[in-house]
Amino acid sequence: MTLHKLVDFDPNYRDSFQGNDIKGFGVYTERTDEKIGTVSDILVDDEGHFRYLVVDLGFWIFGKKVLLPVGRSRIDYNANRVYTIGMTREQAEALPEFEEGRILDYDYEERVRGVYRDPKYQTRPVEASTPMPTTTPTYSRDTYTYEHEPSLYGLNEQDHQTLRLYEERLIANKRRQKTGEVAVGKHVESETARVSVPVEREHVVIERITPDDAGRVVSSSEANFREGEVARVELHEETADVRKEAVLREEVRVKKVVEKDTVETQETVRREELDVNAPNLPVEER
Repeated sequence: MTLHKLVDFDPNYRDSFQGNDIKGFGVYTERTDEKIGTVSDILVDDEGHFRYLVVDLGFWIFGKKVLLPVGRSRIDYNANRVYTIGMTREQAEALPEFEEGRILDYDYEERVRGVYRDPKYQTRPVEASTPMPTTTPTYSRDTYTYEHEPSLYGLNEQDHQTLRLYEERLIANKRRQKTGEVAVGKHVESETARVSVPVEREHVVIERITPDDAGRVVSSSEANFREGEVARVELHEETADVRKEAVLREEVRVKKVVEKDTVETQETVRREELDVNAPNLPVEER
């Protein structure tokens, strides 16, 4: 397994990561937030996978550079920091010094891995997701791969956090409410009605006429003078006989009809959007 400095593996690697680079990030202990050094380089394998961060311990341990497996690091791009998972001063002092130009063979890496495997240096916090190995794995030079120890070389869950973005939406429901009441009843109104009734009334008309044979001499038998003779004529007249009767005038039917309409309403809703603050760092959105 050959390791390369990132710049030697890809001189233009910054172009691949939109100009982002973690070189120069401060390195801090995760538990005590104590600065222990600075990232001076990155080592990758033949496929370009990050395997180690080269940490210059600076004044923490004067003049010493050590290798930090990527699985023991947590990168905070917002703060330009790298936090070491479980790194202590004793562990850093026990690590073999990284020398520029040195060929990193299996034996050297085993020395590095042996320090991180050593239980006496393991101070991994309880919230860490990848458990520390409790025994030294038995791998051979020919069979060992970085995938055998995800606690050292696997990406931490902290670097793959899931952010849930929420938004509000309008839920349209209908609520039935009473808007009023219509009362339909009846009452009695009185008015004076007029009706015309044609009637007949009889009266007596007395006509005195001179007969054509007036002056004719009549016999004594024809001229029957009778005193007290009366001609009687009955007179009649019609009067209006008005009575009232109730008749059905009309029917009133009361019913409800439903009118359909579409009403529009509006409300302010909120939506969470993702803010990525990663100046000059490799970030890919999928």
